[in-house]
Amino acid sequence: MFTEREMEVVRDTWAKASADPDAAAALFYGKLFETAPAVKPLFTTDMKEQGRKLMQMIGIAVNNMEDVAKIVPALIELGERHEKYGAEDDHYPVVGEVLIDTLRTALGDEFTDEADLAWAKTYAAVAEVMLSR
Repeated sequence: MFTEREMEVVRDTWAKASADPDAAAALFYGKLFETAPAVKPLFTTDMKEQGRKLMQMIGIAVNNMEDVAKIVPALIELGERHEKYGAEDDHYPVVGEVLIDTLRTALGDEFTDEADLAWAKTYAAVAEVMLSR
């Protein structure tokens, strides 16, 4: 599904971007609520805790790229939970764009075109499974 190089790029960029997970999550949600303010009411829990969950789930996905099948059940369950929270299918592309923009902002020049493509492919794979619920 992913090439060795794609996995290497995603892992390397994630390690750098997630060095300060609270800051990375705050940057992501700030961008998300600015880009798609209609989704803000879907978040009713403590945003610091929500940010930790986000960072943990992305980390799990990144660390299991070589065998995505291992996390498919968890991703389907996550998609089901998001649907119950009110997430709609058309939110997924926006979240992907915001994630990549967050990485681009956090990493600056270190976020290359190669990283952009690898992350787009990674997010698309995760979103596809979550939407298969």
